[in-house]
Amino acid sequence: MKIKWLIFAVLVGFLVLVMNPGSAAVNTREVDNVRKKVVLDNSDLKIIDDFLTQAIQELVRTRDFTKIAKIRTVILSRQSTQVQYAQQFSESARKYIAEGFRQAQALRRPERITGVTINLLILMDGLHDLGLANSAIEMLKNENMVIRYWAVHCLTNPGIITKLNSTTTSNANQASVIAAQLKELIENSTPEIVILIAQFAAGVNIPQAEQLLSQIADLRIKRYADWTVKYELYDSAILKFLSSKIPLPSQSPGGTLPTTTSSKPEIARRFAQLYSYAIQRYVKGAGLLNDTQKSHLASVLVDTEDKCIGRLLGKPQLTIRRAVERKNVQAILAEHDRLFGTATTPGQLPTTLKFDYGSTGSSTRTAPLPLPNPPTKPPK
Repeated sequence: MKIKWLIFAVLVGFLVLVMNPGSAAVNTREVDNVRKKVVLDNSDLKIIDDFLTQAIQELVRTRDFTKIAKIRTVILSRQSTQVQYAQQFSESARKYIAEGFRQAQALRRPERITGVTINLLILMDGLHDLGLANSAIEMLKNENMVIRYWAVHCLTNPGIITKLNSTTTSNANQASVIAAQLKELIENSTPEIVILIAQFAAGVNIPQAEQLLSQIADLRIKRYADWTVKYELYDSAILKFLSSKIPLPSQSPGGTLPTTTSSKPEIARRFAQLYSYAIQRYVKGAGLLNDTQKSHLASVLVDTEDKCIGRLLGKPQLTIRRAVERKNVQAILAEHDRLFGTATTPGQLPTTLKFDYGSTGSSTRTAPLPLPNPPTKPPK
């Protein structure tokens, strides 16, 4: 994502403020010998524990950003799939990371508290250990959005999603717990965080996932409607996530949509409304939006047509791309109506995917909601 660098820049900028030379090297000789063994004894397990307490303590004490990154690399590279080793490594990591968080809270300077907390969260993110989920959950409502970002990242990265999708019942239960916690963040988090939650919702195989994705779509739709939406570029990913949850007629016998997926029409409706609002904003905001916003919206329009509309309709689509390249507003609006429908004629998407836009009294709407006119002043 083009905007993810903002989070990294904030993190780097912050850590540069607290840089301090001088950091002892972590001793890895003994733990490296243990990693080569097939069977471990108690002394080997103690070596693993000693290694992690030393390494994590060093991470907590060190202020130099480069050395912190090296320590994280040392820790992550000493993981192993050997059962005894992996179990001890996990137990020790949980214990000493929790202790690191406690030590961070005892520090005097706020920037040091923040720096240590972020560094421990980044380490957790790389470990992909479900046993650390509770530590991340405790950080989810932190008012510092960089801390919150990394706490969410710890719970939503691909490694964690893969483990949550295993056939273990406890993992499915844990996925539900995480989903419930993330649900509470959607309304008052930055778009960078919301997109991580959407990634989680699109990837994890639990019933609550689609509800989470729907909530995110509803929030973005609301922001478009009141002209307060920010970072429109993120909607390209959200639309892809929504699209991935919509079944295709070609995937079912006889070319009909499955009858057991009752939530799918709701997902399709949200996809259509959000994409429609992006198109309408691009057109109606021509004299109001800045060049960056226009560029981001153009990317959303073109990318969604290519990656989503083509998939949903079963053939490549190029009309919007060509119209955007030629700045042909009438062609964009005509394609909008063809895809989504008008007040009198259903569009190709609702016809193909078997959804509508809800009811108005005794009639069913055949078109998405029109975007209200923009405010008289440019959005902040």
